[in-house]
Amino acid sequence: MTSSIFAGVELAPRDPILGLNEAFNADTRSTKVNLGVGVYSDDNGKIPLLAAVQAAEKARLEALPARGYQPIEGPAAYDVAVQKLLFGESSELLAAGRVVTAQALGGTGALKIGADFLKRLNPAAKVYISDPSWENHRALFESAGFAVENYPYYHAASRGVDFAAMKAHLSSLDAGSIIVLHACCHNPTGADLSAAQWEEVVSICRERSLVPFLDMAYQGFADGIDADALAVRLFAASNLQFFVASSFSKSFSLYGERVGALSIITAAKDESVRVLSQLKRVIRTNYSNPPIHGAAIVAAVLSSRRCARNGRRSWRACAIAFATCDWPCWRRSRRKAWPSTFPSSRPSAACSPTPA
Repeated sequence: MTSSIFAGVELAPRDPILGLNEAFNADTRSTKVNLGVGVYSDDNGKIPLLAAVQAAEKARLEALPARGYQPIEGPAAYDVAVQKLLFGESSELLAAGRVVTAQALGGTGALKIGADFLKRLNPAAKVYISDPSWENHRALFESAGFAVENYPYYHAASRGVDFAAMKAHLSSLDAGSIIVLHACCHNPTGADLSAAQWEEVVSICRERSLVPFLDMAYQGFADGIDADALAVRLFAASNLQFFVASSFSKSFSLYGERVGALSIITAAKDESVRVLSQLKRVIRTNYSNPPIHGAAIVAAVLSSRRCARNGRRSWRACAIAFATCDWPCWRRSRRKAWPSTFPSSRPSAACSPTPA
């Protein structure tokens, strides 16, 4: 009898974030708190449906929309709405046709197709992520074939950013190095760069010819929609080429719909045409084209002034709820009580390469 082709398959470690849900569901205590995957829940443990999202979804379902295939890059209405949210209604980049945006399967999917695109573009480059960082950053870029290293970020004594060490490290990197940056609400520390520090990072990226890749998972949850886009807009004004992975999982409470986007900023409109053609090839060999429902809801909310106003109020309400809740886990994340250490972003056998 021949042995199974799967006989040599080893058991993969449980995902360090999503795997906690299994332990949470198995726990019978009424006082339990889920500190695993980042999902906003109300006092009853339910994920609230934002009013603007509910209205847009109701209108969409009543219209009995078509169920055909989307364009590979997603619908234009969605892509344009994403661009305006990130770069501003009057962005010169948008007017010049220098932004390529494609719908993606959440923020994770945006990072994945961006990593795959970059591997084709510059296979010899190294990727640098903050120490610590979201655990899946390393796995995503390693799965694309990149070597991933850390740059210093968290300063335990001050419970803030060790900017001097970060700046010195970035200034030593080779041209073409890919730098993954948290645009706001740094995960897991909550320690963000100031406006002046962001300006210095932009200058270093320009001087060293680095490739910035901004991860924008929490726009609207720190200081507001436009304020949280500061880093993106500073890079936009720098005339650099860069990448932005954005997500609506948190801001629209559409976690299971996997609504994200990858935006690539080019040097000219003709470059955008060529970049989009290659990005579509990456997407086509990953998942062919994106789903309809979640993106249609987001596009409807962002393109309607009334719904957009309601959406901004909803985001603000969620942000206030985060900041005023009494959970010990949140209190520890506030500046005066941040923990002095976080799990490292360095390679670990406990880290699963499975995307969240």
